[in-house]
Amino acid sequence: MTNFPPCSVVVSYDEDRQWLIVQSVSRTRVAPVLAGELEVPVLLDEFDFRIDDEFVRRFGGGVLNLIALGQPDIKQYISVTHDPID
Repeated sequence: MTNFPPCSVVVSYDEDRQWLIVQSVSRTRVAPVLAGELEVPVLLDEFDFRIDDEFVRRFGGGVLNLIALGQPDIKQYISVTHDPID
């Protein structure tokens, strides 16, 4: 198995191409850029340290909604249920 260093993940929306772009970035390289930027902590203990389907669904929806704050054109493609699904 290949060693993969700790990383940050950057998710961007390219409006011209209508693409979501996911990039893996070295944490040390991205740290200076992130200094002083908005930070939204997700406390795993509030989810009993369970990263399950429901967590991932809500997390992904939150990421897309955060992108939509700065690029509202993507809202037309987002159709998610904000409440937990039974």
